[in-house]
Amino acid sequence: MVKEDKFDVVVVGAGPAGMMAAGVAAESGAKVILIEKNKQLGKKLLLTGSGRCNITNAEFNLNELVKNYNNGKFLFHVFSVFGPKEAINFFAEIGVKTKIERGKRVFPINDDAKEVLDALNKYLAKNKVKILLNSEVVFVGHRGKKINKLFLKDREIIAQKYIFCTGGKSYPLTGSDGSGYKLAKKLGHTVIKPLPALSPIRVKEEWVKNLQGISLRDVKISVFQKEKKQFSEEGEFLFTHFGISGPAVLNISAKVGDLLEKGETKICFDLLPLLNQEEFGKKLEEISKRHPKKTIKNILSDFAPKKLVEILSDIAGIDKNKIANSISKIERGIIVKAFKNLEVTAENILGFDEAKVTRGGISLKEIDHKTMKSKIIDNLFFAGEIIDVDGKTGGFNLQMCWSTGYIAGESCASKRPLFR
Repeated sequence: MVKEDKFDVVVVGAGPAGMMAAGVAAESGAKVILIEKNKQLGKKLLLTGSGRCNITNAEFNLNELVKNYNNGKFLFHVFSVFGPKEAINFFAEIGVKTKIERGKRVFPINDDAKEVLDALNKYLAKNKVKILLNSEVVFVGHRGKKINKLFLKDREIIAQKYIFCTGGKSYPLTGSDGSGYKLAKKLGHTVIKPLPALSPIRVKEEWVKNLQGISLRDVKISVFQKEKKQFSEEGEFLFTHFGISGPAVLNISAKVGDLLEKGETKICFDLLPLLNQEEFGKKLEEISKRHPKKTIKNILSDFAPKKLVEILSDIAGIDKNKIANSISKIERGIIVKAFKNLEVTAENILGFDEAKVTRGGISLKEIDHKTMKSKIIDNLFFAGEIIDVDGKTGGFNLQMCWSTGYIAGESCASKRPLFR
């Protein structure tokens, strides 16, 4: 006989959103079970922030905060209830002290994602959340506009309310394989096509390989198609053996992916955005006059790493060993253009294996932004990356998970529990 369990709330998926939703619902008095297909909770959480866990971003102005998301306006209410301040306070209460770094990024003081996961595990245990590992939902039973049962391989689970926090499709080895989309589709939900986001970009130029490992801060990146500027971004980027990466590149990757479907896409880097072309030209002229015997390579090394200077000189067709006082005005202009408009051609966006998050997911038109409840199934809620919202790098995506998870958990426990 198949085992049958009854709960007030079932949470499917034990990532950041799922752990938050389960804990909040249980803390409010509900009998909660958290189902996870992996053999441990928070597998993907351990990878965030390069293992340091960028918990949130200390952007406390809600109008500014939502600008960091695709479809960010949907999150305004959930952030007004549980935003970055509340997240920082929540983690402090469960034993994780935090610090704020460059770009308002918030990390645990100990720089350890495992500390965050351990604290969440203790939070779940304290509130008596039942955890079911190595378990996957294979079918969702429903009648009309209500789910009545979840079918697992070895048991059936009945609950009053259900929260899907199964993530997107990025990093599929962590369990984010898009299975939640299939379950939601069978219940009548629309899934906006999932695409890789926050992903490195492969470029066509071979010279990029020679710059592998070089990173630059405070660079302006502009994207062009058919010689028309489409958008720009400022920040840090990194050269790789296949192309470009780093925070600023990751932030534009989804948009670049969209453009590539329409045609050739160029990415231009202004390596010195604080100086316009005329100012940089004059600066080069002044330095050349002060140091007439220096090579152009040595002069330009004040503005960029030597390896990059060599590549830029080759691109510009300038002899890097030429003496400064022999550089013509025309040659200076060519050098300035190389620094202010370094161009690469996007080939493709790396796929879900490399993408940090997913763009697309459950249509926001079918979710109540105040409760995270489905507008199609009366006792179904969503939280986390499964919905059609994604953010920039810097703690924004984890904050979205904490906030939507909190609201979903709170909404599910808003009525008197039945099985406590």
